Amino acid sequence: MISEHIPDLDLITTYAERQDSFFSRVSPWTKFFMLILIILMITLTRSLVILAALYGLILLVYWLAGLPVKKLFQWYTMPVIFVFSLVGIMIWTEPGRALFSIPLPGFTLTLTDNGLLVLITLLLKALISISFSLFFLMTTRYEHFSGMIYRLFPEPLDQIFLMAYRFLFLTLAMTGSLLKAVRSRGGGLIHSIRVQGKLFAEVAGLIFIRSFERAERVNKAMVARGYHGAGSYSARTTIPSPGMAGYAILALSTLAIFITEWVIPHAGGLLP
Repeated sequence: MISEHIPDLDLITTYAERQDSFFSRVSPWTKFFMLILIILMITLTRSLVILAALYGLILLVYWLAGLPVKKLFQWYTMPVIFVFSLVGIMIWTEPGRALFSIPLPGFTLTLTDNGLLVLITLLLKALISISFSLFFLMTTRYEHFSGMIYRLFPEPLDQIFLMAYRFLFLTLAMTGSLLKAVRSRGGGLIHSIRVQGKLFAEVAGLIFIRSFERAERVNKAMVARGYHGAGSYSARTTIPSPGMAGYAILALSTLAIFITEWVIPHAGGLLP
């Protein structure tokens, strides 16, 4: 593990392969199309009530699936930083009722109620998407996930994706080993950036070189097993179909999006 604030792919894969909850037995197609519908919902809606309710529902499903909630909140660090960096300036320019001001030389920063609303809305959208994406990955076996990629993407995009996904584990493991070696010799992330920046540049270069060498060895191993430029890395695992219950959930979810985003607004806008 590189950091507790970065999603651990090994842990995610372990849950995906070994978990035996109700949600791990749900068809991967159902969860995949639910992910698409959720992304569509958070893209269309501006209602804070709907977003908060959807986020609470996803957290409940995540917890019921037996997945690590504490880890999930630790993994929120990167998306939260991304949202704050994205809207850090925009929220101070939104018109509305002033909440507080920060006087600076030459100008004053003022946070309004609309600026705060923009921040909370975008933050909820980011947390919803990352939460359900992790839920999908941690309840879907790799053979099913790779089979879906093989069926959804045209060649050679499917080959590139499958190879990159497998090689990502090797690169992360190598990075973790090198960082452990740095820490065992007295180095630290913050301390090394401030004092030993050259060391971390050397570590990054070493990771690139070793990753390139590992990629060459993997390519030679695949060629030795019959894979070549015109070959195909097949993933023809049978994927469970959604079934009647799955189709019903997808239909109800689509209907809910239609009602909340079209029927209610055109009927007078009952939701805030």
